[in-house]
Amino acid sequence: MPTSSQHTIARPPGPPSERESAEIAATLSALSAPSRVAILFVLREGEIGVNDLAARVGLSQPATSQQLRVLRQLGWVAAERRGRSVTYSLHDPHVAELLDAVRDHADHNRTATSRVAS
Repeated sequence: MPTSSQHTIARPPGPPSERESAEIAATLSALSAPSRVAILFVLREGEIGVNDLAARVGLSQPATSQQLRVLRQLGWVAAERRGRSVTYSLHDPHVAELLDAVRDHADHNRTATSRVAS
């Protein structure tokens, strides 16, 4: 798996192009389904088969497979066939970094909101 420093890209200053904005929006929309977020956090722990993954996230196997298909199309999840079974893992360390950043942001917002409410 490549390290995050291998993915650093020099960008011009200013807002992203229309195309890049659409790609960013697609990336963020992948996190709009709580089931996909749960799947990604489990995959962050390491490789796992679909049945075990489904049990961990509380979904049926078909629902889990459907969400994995979306995540594979985005290039976030890798699948490796081993005989008759398939194991899934995060494809890129950026996904783990993104999960950390989003979780930190959610924690920050929750803390800030509770301070305002107090």
